[in-house]
Amino acid sequence: MAQKKYAREGYLEENYHYFHLRDSAGAERDFHFHEFDKLVLLLSGHVDYAMESIVYTLRPWDILLVPHHTIHKALIDKSAPYERIILYLDRKYFDRLMPDARLFGCFDRADEHARYLLAPGEAQREPLRALLGQLEEALSSGQYGAQAMCDALIIQILVLLGRLGFGEEAARRKETGHDEKIDAVLSYIHENLSSPLDVEELAAKVHISRYHFMRLFKAQTGESVHAYIRQRRLMRAAHLIREGMSAARAAEECGFSDYSAFHRAFTAVFGISPGKLKK
Repeated sequence: MAQKKYAREGYLEENYHYFHLRDSAGAERDFHFHEFDKLVLLLSGHVDYAMESIVYTLRPWDILLVPHHTIHKALIDKSAPYERIILYLDRKYFDRLMPDARLFGCFDRADEHARYLLAPGEAQREPLRALLGQLEEALSSGQYGAQAMCDALIIQILVLLGRLGFGEEAARRKETGHDEKIDAVLSYIHENLSSPLDVEELAAKVHISRYHFMRLFKAQTGESVHAYIRQRRLMRAAHLIREGMSAARAAEECGFSDYSAFHRAFTAVFGISPGKLKK
């Protein structure tokens, strides 16, 4: 089976990088992933964001959480100016600063539940707006202690995002046309990647025929059931390897019984062997 290959884009040589961009095109291209966590906050414009198998239509002050290794793509309406804030984050740096704070809990929940959108209400936007304004000022000031001030402000932003939660408004904001039964299966797959996942059993869980299930699944995700499961297992394995797990253990944890087949598939998708990714 041919493997879909995703590009790894963007490199973070700092502890974090802040962008405030306004243009009519945007820099996003095809589906890709990053080695770092990424936050996108829409200020104006018309853009849909495809996250794994979910498409979100963003509104001003929507926040999209993009955990590392999550496949995503911006779908931009170029007829209107597109203004956004993007923040690249090296979680290891902040974990060293505050090891017990679980500052990236919002990204971990997004990854665990495949829910990536935060939709803060008007009252919740004001403290976020104030923190971002202070961060932009600190980044450009060059004054004594600016680095420490930036670190402190980003920590406050992460705490604020952790307190927001996903909420019912964000839950309702998936692109219309998603089938609830397929959404339920996608959640089940995401939570059971280490277990055998059979098409017949997945269809039976949502009480539809195998043929109808496969047709709906392909329409929503753009991939066959088998291809989707394999891609998600590979993405999960990459995440585990990056976090320090051995490649062999990661393959086993993600449902691959044949390590040589896992190695070939991993290298075909990521353009790098599991061992090199670990290094």
